[in-house]
Amino acid sequence: MKIIPAIDLIDGQNVRLTQGDYNKKTAMKRSPEEAVQFYSAFDSVARIHIVDLMGALKQESLESSLITRLKSYTDLPLQIGGGLRSAETIKQYYDAGIDYFILGTKAITDIKWLTEMTVLYPGRIFVGIDAREDDIYINGWTENSGITIQNYLADIKDLDLAGIIYTDINKDGMVEGPNFESTADINNSTPHKVIASGGVRSKEDLDQLVSLGIEESIVGKASHNDEFWEGIK
Repeated sequence: MKIIPAIDLIDGQNVRLTQGDYNKKTAMKRSPEEAVQFYSAFDSVARIHIVDLMGALKQESLESSLITRLKSYTDLPLQIGGGLRSAETIKQYYDAGIDYFILGTKAITDIKWLTEMTVLYPGRIFVGIDAREDDIYINGWTENSGITIQNYLADIKDLDLAGIIYTDINKDGMVEGPNFESTADINNSTPHKVIASGGVRSKEDLDQLVSLGIEESIVGKASHNDEFWEGIK
């Protein structure tokens, strides 16, 4: 299992939300800079996942200066999301040396634009599917897109993506375990690599995901606890 620890940003702070609720914000003990350096010490960490939470809500990139600076703290690839709604914003991050781009709302609602971005950045774009039940949510998880997971997977099956990040919103930040069943269903329904996200608690959760054919997982709140890393190299 490749671990992808998450750093969520609001106003330059490293925070976590519970079930995507901006009114349920908890500050993490490590600053973004400290977190990047801490995660970089583990061989199991494949990339670091960084989300501009207010950027996702406000529909524009707001933490680009900090995210660009964080790149200088690690040799690991960064995958960044939140507010990436234009080719110009993606190019800005690309020029700053950012490795992968997570596209959510606009990638869900505008397949033509997503297709154009995958042509410009082949193999470097992750699509974020954030869902409650079968419904995909957008705009910082505040709005039902009216698009179901299976219909969307059919629309993007031929695109040159880095992969799909699936988050069960109801599991996110709860540290109660991921949605194993839906993650496996999605993995079996698409040719793209599927990255699990939301609710991972422990190495046991990671092992269960591996048994379902999932090779990468984003770990959010649990990754901020030293206990999670015991026994992980």
